Amino acid sequence: MIATLILHLTILCILTSASTIPQRPLVPQASPTWTPDPLPLVIWHGLGDNYKAEGLRSIGDLAQEINPGTFTYFVRLDPDPSSDRTATFFGNLTLQIAQVCADLAAHPILSTAPAINAIGFSQGGQFLRAYVERCNKPPVSNLITFGSQHNGISQFQNCAATDWVCQGAQGLLKGNTWSQFVQNKLVPAQYFRDPEDIEAYLENSNFLADVNNERVFKNETYKQNLIMLEKFVMYLFAEDTTVVPKESSWFSEVNATTGKETKLKDRPIYQEDWLGLKTLDEHNKLEFKLTKGGHMQLSDELLKQVFKQYFTPKTKGN
Repeated sequence: MIATLILHLTILCILTSASTIPQRPLVPQASPTWTPDPLPLVIWHGLGDNYKAEGLRSIGDLAQEINPGTFTYFVRLDPDPSSDRTATFFGNLTLQIAQVCADLAAHPILSTAPAINAIGFSQGGQFLRAYVERCNKPPVSNLITFGSQHNGISQFQNCAATDWVCQGAQGLLKGNTWSQFVQNKLVPAQYFRDPEDIEAYLENSNFLADVNNERVFKNETYKQNLIMLEKFVMYLFAEDTTVVPKESSWFSEVNATTGKETKLKDRPIYQEDWLGLKTLDEHNKLEFKLTKGGHMQLSDELLKQVFKQYFTPKTKGN
């Protein structure tokens, strides 16, 4: 009962935030509180994965190895791993993110931390960014995304022949992307974005058009929350063929017909600072990283480097 009430209140806060939160100067602030201990780490997995997957757990072990004492929380939408995996394909992202906001705000360790660090793998990256924009309690200090679809996808990924959950989702997606049913039920459809059909996207997108502040009405809270990040680091996989276009990991837009890429800094979302990305960049808090390999081909060496560079506690006064 209490969890349901928290979830409903979180949704209400999201829907009313633009009119109820007073405007503040859009200037990045320092991390909330110095601490000699590593901040808790929150990890959100990608499409077709689940929060108890062995690979994710090994990443938590690496975080502990590099920064002893790190508490790692794996985002889950259902305590049952199979149902959690299904939720990566089916569900309303507005409700899913509100649930995660409520879960983190009520967690006995995360809710008492001065801040948290966050890693988003694939679609988990744009979902964690949405968490920052929409609630950010507890606040995220460093957000690292790997192969995420920040500017959406213009093509749905292929499914394994025996992956019936994925096959079922794909069957509904084809030809029905902008229907209300699909936009409320199919997760990948909610971050689908075709630059050649932008009007349909702006009118019907349940998720991405909102969290990217692309509509006429701009939610200033999203911008104010995002510029509070200490670092926003976006990794793009050089040989990624799963995410189309792969440049979405850096907020680039690619014309599917001509192949022409419009980089983030040449787009209105940056130039007019709809999300605060320009503000972050001007304060050296926005980083574009390229790593070799296909989608989600991560080495322990790369992850260790990330943990050392971005998650190692700062010495007092630094």
